[in-house]
Amino acid sequence: MAEQEGSSLFGLCTFTFVPSKDLTDSVIDELSQSIKKYGGQVRDRKRDGSLPLATITHIVSNTIEFPQYDESTAMMIPVVRSKWISASLAKGKQAQIRPYTPDPRMIFSDVMLSCADIPDTDKDAIIGATMAMGGMYSDNVTKLTTHICALSVDHPKVQMTMERKHKCKIVLPHWFDDCFRLGKRIDEAPYLLPDPEILRVSPERSIEPQCSPYIDGAISARPDYLQPPESLGRKLHLTVFNEKKVMLSKDLEMRDRLRRIVVDLVTSGGGQMTDSADECDWLVCRYRDTEEYVRASQLGKTVGNMSWLFYLIQHNAWSNPLHRLLHYPEPRNGIPGFKGMKISVSNYGGEARIYLENLIKCSGATFTKTMKADNTHLVTARDNSEKCEAARDWNIDMVNHLWIEESYAKCEMQTLTVSKYTHFPPRTNLGEIIGQTFFDEKRLEAVYFPSGPEKSMAVPVRKRKALDMTDENSAVEKPGSSAIAGRQMRKEFNIMRDTDGENVEMADLPPPSERRPSEFATPARGRHVRSGKENETPSTVTSSSRSAKDKALGRLSVLAPDIALYEKEKKRGLKDGHGPWGGKRAADLIEREHLNRRQTSSPMAGEDKESKLEKRPAKKAKPTLPEVDVRIILTGFKRWVNDKAKEDADRKKLRDLGIAVVQDGQPCDYLIAPQLVRTVKFLRNLSKGAIVLSSNWVEQCIDTKQVPDPEEYILRDKENEKRFGLKLETSIRRAQKNQGRLLRGIPIYCTVGIKNGIESYQAIAEANDAIFMVYGPKSGTTIKPTNPEDDEGGPEPVYLLTTSTPEEKKLWKRFEDMARKGNMEPRVVASDWLLDVVMKQEVSFDKKYLVTNFFT
Repeated sequence: MAEQEGSSLFGLCTFTFVPSKDLTDSVIDELSQSIKKYGGQVRDRKRDGSLPLATITHIVSNTIEFPQYDESTAMMIPVVRSKWISASLAKGKQAQIRPYTPDPRMIFSDVMLSCADIPDTDKDAIIGATMAMGGMYSDNVTKLTTHICALSVDHPKVQMTMERKHKCKIVLPHWFDDCFRLGKRIDEAPYLLPDPEILRVSPERSIEPQCSPYIDGAISARPDYLQPPESLGRKLHLTVFNEKKVMLSKDLEMRDRLRRIVVDLVTSGGGQMTDSADECDWLVCRYRDTEEYVRASQLGKTVGNMSWLFYLIQHNAWSNPLHRLLHYPEPRNGIPGFKGMKISVSNYGGEARIYLENLIKCSGATFTKTMKADNTHLVTARDNSEKCEAARDWNIDMVNHLWIEESYAKCEMQTLTVSKYTHFPPRTNLGEIIGQTFFDEKRLEAVYFPSGPEKSMAVPVRKRKALDMTDENSAVEKPGSSAIAGRQMRKEFNIMRDTDGENVEMADLPPPSERRPSEFATPARGRHVRSGKENETPSTVTSSSRSAKDKALGRLSVLAPDIALYEKEKKRGLKDGHGPWGGKRAADLIEREHLNRRQTSSPMAGEDKESKLEKRPAKKAKPTLPEVDVRIILTGFKRWVNDKAKEDADRKKLRDLGIAVVQDGQPCDYLIAPQLVRTVKFLRNLSKGAIVLSSNWVEQCIDTKQVPDPEEYILRDKENEKRFGLKLETSIRRAQKNQGRLLRGIPIYCTVGIKNGIESYQAIAEANDAIFMVYGPKSGTTIKPTNPEDDEGGPEPVYLLTTSTPEEKKLWKRFEDMARKGNMEPRVVASDWLLDVVMKQEVSFDKKYLVTNFFT
């Protein structure tokens, strides 16, 4: 029996691997055998090295440095380290995704925290922030616990850990506080109990500068030399350039010999050289103001500098140039505001010091080795040194490297009042976390290659899905933004976005219509569900408003009756041609008099005008488009990804055939999708009973300029039908019968902090006529208390969609008590219940959706 259960551990999972230095082919082979043994599938990469994202559920990678990472994150495909497979096999069930993400921005991704003698308020803050940054929390200390937060070693948890010699680290809460302030994870050593260094050693004592791996090969934007292959003592077999077209910009000013070496390495590695920014896959340039840079960036090409290209050659592995500041082209005139500044560096050593020197120069400021009174800033890893003392005496601004890094990454000078720029942990040299800042891609686009409507139609709009779906440091600021739970029975999806290439953003989802409070009442049980908000603040003029504003409002209120009478008088007409003078009667007479006066004053002018109009040749009639016979909505359509010009041309071809591509929320005849997906767009239109066609139908229409029979292209997806446990044909037939009233009268609450946001679930629920309400910590009683004796029939169910975060767990019992007092059956469920019900178009309930079962 145990063997049978284990054999289906990965039964619904399809994996692919991303090789790297610590994930070799031999390790991949071993892990692949384990996956197949326990029911999973393994897909190989494509010939060009890309990943088959459309057919996989998990990506195993120990790094985020692969080209399709942003796209996989946008498609909500979990990216896990190889340890996740071992942990799942050890547990006998799929482990949580959060502790095994390779994203370095999730600084606590491998932290399993337990708290000891910490005050409740501090404890809640530490737990919440740790989980938001990728960590996990457990009340009990287990073998999986990596950190215990404690103030002393006297707590029973700490005593038990020390007695059993667990390998977890016992740290002071000061470590979490310093990590939270910096937004980076620093070394725990100075904070470890029972003898923490920060309480024992003076802050003034010197610390050896630490080396950061994040600046390896990225300390300069302009490397001077590349070793030729002959001098390396071995022949290079590069694979990183395979089937890639590389363009070297003219602004590189490369010597002929170096250019020949680079070209030979690219071509011998399976790549091609090109001089066209439209055709290239990678552009190598120096500055951000060249035509090649702007064009390639707008087209979504990978753009880097010579330092980035040398890094690829030396490591034979792809690296995202946006993840290392000096791997990206530099601004020709620096960052606004830095010109004229004199900046010195202290407490950074080795490559970190060279890196900061080059970064300061690229920003447009002047770097000085020695500091004088005319210096404007001091960048230091600690707040103790001779330069630091002099900076205090001379009133020179003293900051850490995060200020210069984030100013360069966000393309504008950051204010010095941000606390993390002036925070210096007492026994930590911040050189250990240097180089971890990523570029803000939205700021780059806005400043250096804006793609607004004024651009020519020949220049496609740059479309990076990751920019539309994630922001810089979102993994730090938003809980669980990139950590996706991976369980055997839980289907992963991104309900906030489709995976197609349509040129739409979150505006695809029409804004929820404003509803009157009375619309939130349950039709069948109006006495249960109350309406409106708990605390509504009346709209009044605050006492702090200016006196002029008060006087104007008072004067307006006095004139309001007169204004109303005036408007009424203007609209007053005649009854049977009689009535008092004024109103419409007077206005019509004045208008007729003006018209007669113009006609009598220039009779010939009118005749001349008419003769000219008669002599003017008739304009050629514009060709009219055929009537719209078919309206379609696309989801998951990948033909137009990163190609706006092609999208516009194809849309015109479809329109010439009488086919209109409409936005979500509008009536449609067919829903086009490559496969079954659980996105907002798919579920909303499925609820309307739309026929689902394969995307091949649209491809045929465009390519042949003819409209094939839609019946021959009905979507058939046996694999995903088995995965979701449904028949698409049956779901469509049920939806047409339900007519969008599947969940009519069923109250569905949703917690404020639910993953993916309440808007997506609200759109899906209301598309099926459910009563949707938001439930939060400040929500009052919205179900009327009812005695069972006064209620006809048994208790009816009421649902709460939630996740398993500590903040939401606190709401469960209060919600259940509110429901029971209203003689209703509370069901606190995972959001998958709503998605499965809508997908099947059948109201059903299984206890597996209860949070007590689903998240365990």
